[in-house]
This record gives sequence, structure tokens and C-alpha cells, in this order.
Amino acid sequence: MTEMRTEKHAHWSTLQESGTIRGILFLLWLQRLFGRGFFNILLYPIMAYFFLLNRRARKASLEFLQTHARQYPNYWQGKTPNYSDVFRHMYSFGQCILDKLLAWSIPIHEQDFEIANEPLLADFMAKTQGQLIIGSHLGNLEYCRGFVQRYKAKTINALVYDQHSANFVAAMQKINPASRIHIYQVNELDIPLILQLKAKIDNGEWLFIAGDRIPLSGEARTVTVDFLGRPAQLPIGPYMLAKVLQCEVQLMFSYRNAKKIYFELVPFSPQVKLPRNDGGVQLHAYAQQYAQALEQQAARAPLQWFNFYPYWASSQSAAESRATEKSGATAND
Repeated sequence: MTEMRTEKHAHWSTLQESGTIRGILFLLWLQRLFGRGFFNILLYPIMAYFFLLNRRARKASLEFLQTHARQYPNYWQGKTPNYSDVFRHMYSFGQCILDKLLAWSIPIHEQDFEIANEPLLADFMAKTQGQLIIGSHLGNLEYCRGFVQRYKAKTINALVYDQHSANFVAAMQKINPASRIHIYQVNELDIPLILQLKAKIDNGEWLFIAGDRIPLSGEARTVTVDFLGRPAQLPIGPYMLAKVLQCEVQLMFSYRNAKKIYFELVPFSPQVKLPRNDGGVQLHAYAQQYAQALEQQAARAPLQWFNFYPYWASSQSAAESRATEKSGATAND
């Protein structure tokens, strides 16, 4: 029982990466040598290995896909997702890894994209003010580099919370040293870092942060929202940071849709404001606004969701903890 609970409530950052950077770069070499078609064939046994050996990822994928099917049965044409769909989900993840590598190593052209609301995006790209952009682990946000290449003056700064992401990006920067993307691995946002980020925003640079995973500090820095019809914990960090930076906030989504890369910019707030005495109401509203935008994307592309860990387990754990605290308080009264 203890082992089951440990697996169920393990923080996502404790999960080990499957494969190594060297192996991933080898796959990139194969793709360059033999083409995408050969890579797609080779990917089947690779992801079969991942599917068979990673029990936690299998269970998490199945839970997510079945949760999605309950909310959006039309997408699944009335059927309940099973382990064959889990394998398709993982295969999409393998494709995404290659896309990440390609996004760092080859020129990306406008014709590669299917852009939602092009006039909105053009207006955004013309802005000279610094922007905070909240992304997610749905799809492949690295394709924003395609726009950086079109607009050379744009510099991107990305905050990552786990060493896995930092290692991956460091390897990609070796492939393309000229990239205008700077990575900051952070455990928490301290005052010196915030001042550094504020200077970058004031200089007209972009700052990316993910909004869909519990921070390393744990559930204390989260808020409960509705996501796919279930309570989920989302971090408050992006909105607390936005308040300090006093800049515009956008949401950005990018994922493969057949042979095109779907790309959408979603305006979020001209400036995040968090009143001190509202009991966290506005903070919750911002997190729920993000959750709704993320769900709209996941509704259309569930196989592009790449959080292979028990996503709702932390929410259940937090609820149990709050119930225990409430029960204890009542007993003490």
C-alpha cells in the first residue's frame, strides 16, 4: 500500500527521463541521414520499449485519455480509450521529441505553420514591450523559434524547474549556438532573479514559463482549478511573477497537426493585478482562465498532451490534506 501511494503521489520532477541526450541526438542523426519516414518506422520499437517498461506513464496516459473521453466523447466517437490509444499517445511523444530537435537545428518557415488568427499574431510580433508568455506541456512550444528566426530582434528567456529540461536545452544549444534563447533553471523565484527578469522585460525581451505543473516547492504554491471536469492543482508562480514584472501576459500553444504545426497566441491580461484583501479570488480566477484555455487546446489534440505522470493525484492528495486539517481544527474546537 505504501508503495502504491508513493507512486501515486510522486512529484513529476522525481520521475527519471527515458533515454539519454546522446541517444536522442543519435535519432536526429538518423533522421538527417535517412529521412523522416525511416525515423517514423524506427520509432515504433523505441516507443514500444518505453510503453512496456514505464508502467507509471502507461497508467497516467490511460487516466488522462479516459478523462478526456468523458468530457469530449465526440472526439473518440463514443469509444473508451484503451492501451492501443496509450501507445499512440506515446508515439506522438516520440514524434514531438524529434520536432523539438528539428526546431533547434533547422530553419523553420512560415509555410510550416497553421496559424490561428494571423492578424492578432502579427500585432503581437510588432510590439516592442517585453512580454510574459505562459506555455504548457501540451505540444511543442520550441517551435516559437520559427518566429524568432523571422524577427531577429526577439530574445527569449525560458524558466525551467527540472534538470531534465535544462540538460535537454543545453544539448540543443550546442546544435545551434546562435540561438537567441536563454534558459534559467530555478527552484524558486528569489529577489535577485526577479530583478534580473524585470530588467529583461524592460529591455523588450520575452519570458516563457509553463503553467501546468506543480512547482518543486510543492502544493503550497498551487491553487485548485477545474480541468477536464476534475479538480487539478496549478501553480500560482506565473501570476505572482506577472504581478511583479508589470507587463502584458500572453498564452502560447503549438503542436503538430498532421504535416503542419498549429500555432495559437491567446491574449491573457494587459497586466496581472492581485488585490491583497480578496482572499485569493483573483489569483484563482487567473489560474482558472489559464486552465480553460489549456483545456480548449487539449480538447482538440489530446494525443499532444505530454504529462506522463498521475496528473490529478496531487489534487486528491491536497484535498485529503485539507480535509484532515479541517477535521483536526474541528476536533480542537
